[in-house]
Amino acid sequence: MKQWTATGTTIDEAIESALEQLQTSRDQVNVEIVDEGKKGFLGFGTKPAIVKVSIKKNPVQDVETFIYEVAEQMGAPVQVKTELRQREIHMELVGEKIAMLIGKRGQTLNSLQYLAQLRVNRESDVFYTVMLDAEGYRSRRKDTLQNLAKRLAERAIRTNQEVKLEPMPSYERKIIHSALQNNENVETDSAGKDPRRHVVIRPQ
Repeated sequence: MKQWTATGTTIDEAIESALEQLQTSRDQVNVEIVDEGKKGFLGFGTKPAIVKVSIKKNPVQDVETFIYEVAEQMGAPVQVKTELRQREIHMELVGEKIAMLIGKRGQTLNSLQYLAQLRVNRESDVFYTVMLDAEGYRSRRKDTLQNLAKRLAERAIRTNQEVKLEPMPSYERKIIHSALQNNENVETDSAGKDPRRHVVIRPQ
């Protein structure tokens, strides 16, 4: 039972009635007031208050279900380990065909992460950030990007020309910026618009 419509002499009474039927608490539900009701006079013209109470979706369970369904449809079923850290949902995917979910340079994984974040925030009162990883891919990718940043910075200095990197999601661009923030011989900037936004390395 996910939703219940209840009546009462007051809105609060109607809500309490619905909570009892749903066997939950006030902080776990969304309340829609259908009719505020009317007290009437001497018992005449009285109208009950009507509310529609629905249980809030659990963001973690909802996004896990989404990942399971998509992976199954792609022919790459997975197991998911999820950890909620305040407003960040960290998910680690494990499976025999995990490469299909990572894709070339993590493009499939990035797309899946983007869709998962849209899914979890579509009906939420607060914003959640979804961080999706697959058998440690993000850590390996971070090492690759840091090495790439240093190599391209050396090229920019050697040729005295700016170097443009391939388009990347924001958190990957941050890795590039962080890797070079203490290099006094270059500066970095982001250019273009998503999904073509990229990092530019310029010699100083």
